Amino acid sequence: MSALSVTVGIDVAKAHVDVCVLGTHSDFQRFANDVDGHCALAAALQSMDVGLVVMEATGGYEAALACALQAVGLHVAVVNPRHARDFARSMGRLAKTDAVDARMLAELAAVLMRRDDLARFLRPVADERQQWLAALVTRRRQLLTMLNSERQRLQITPRKLHPSIEAIVAAIKAQLDDLERQMVGHVREHFGELDGLLQSTNGIGPVASATLIAQLPELGRLNRREIAALAGVAPVANDSGNRKGRRRVQGGRFEIRRVLYMATLTAARYNPVIRAFYERLRAAGKLPKVALVACMRKLLTTLNAMVRTGKPWDPSLHRA
Repeated sequence: MSALSVTVGIDVAKAHVDVCVLGTHSDFQRFANDVDGHCALAAALQSMDVGLVVMEATGGYEAALACALQAVGLHVAVVNPRHARDFARSMGRLAKTDAVDARMLAELAAVLMRRDDLARFLRPVADERQQWLAALVTRRRQLLTMLNSERQRLQITPRKLHPSIEAIVAAIKAQLDDLERQMVGHVREHFGELDGLLQSTNGIGPVASATLIAQLPELGRLNRREIAALAGVAPVANDSGNRKGRRRVQGGRFEIRRVLYMATLTAARYNPVIRAFYERLRAAGKLPKVALVACMRKLLTTLNAMVRTGKPWDPSLHRA
């Protein structure tokens, strides 16, 4: 991509999107956040030499627009809102309006285009099958949150009200069972080969596999450092001058990190390679959680290599 290409920043709201285009004489515009608005925006941008479109993740309001723009051949990066706001502050922009946010996203796009690792910021195209799987995974997480809340209420609710809570718990469990059957069936029907590849690893079950397929489509497309950073399991340096600060993991995709944590707990017991790696780190004096996070990173990077090469889990290869 040319550094002189047009860049676009889109501030996404529930009802509308605000668009700023840098590199042309086009002015700030607003479009409806619906099918007609997406088509109008895509048609307008197609006539320009757009190098990159940047928008923030807004809990799902941006998903349909991102897909619509990708469908006409535009490069789209969906960034963390905190990163976008930090960039605005670094540029001295303290005000926050829709127009300001759209312009700062367009300026951020111009910066990202100069990076050699731009590919890791680009949103992979998600088809309808993957979008539906992502919706199932998200709904399962919501039901689990509700289930946990109801169980906690049992501890502080008078006993006479327990039947009410228990009825809700039973209903949520029934919904969970039905949802998981749909999720597993959908994965087997549409992502059977990839699912079999992931589940060839001890520690990765149906839920972990479905979550990785739905919410980490970059798996197999990035190198080991990039995929670890994307999931938030890469240690971040904290040095200054002669001070060597403690490395920590932060950021990344919370849902992926959570499912990796649970998968690694199982793998640290039943996967010979991960178990040996964990025990070696503990013997070297690493704290249990530090060793576990390192195992999460090893498990993820191994899965990344498996998907990239199309080869199932091979204990002798991964041990080496």
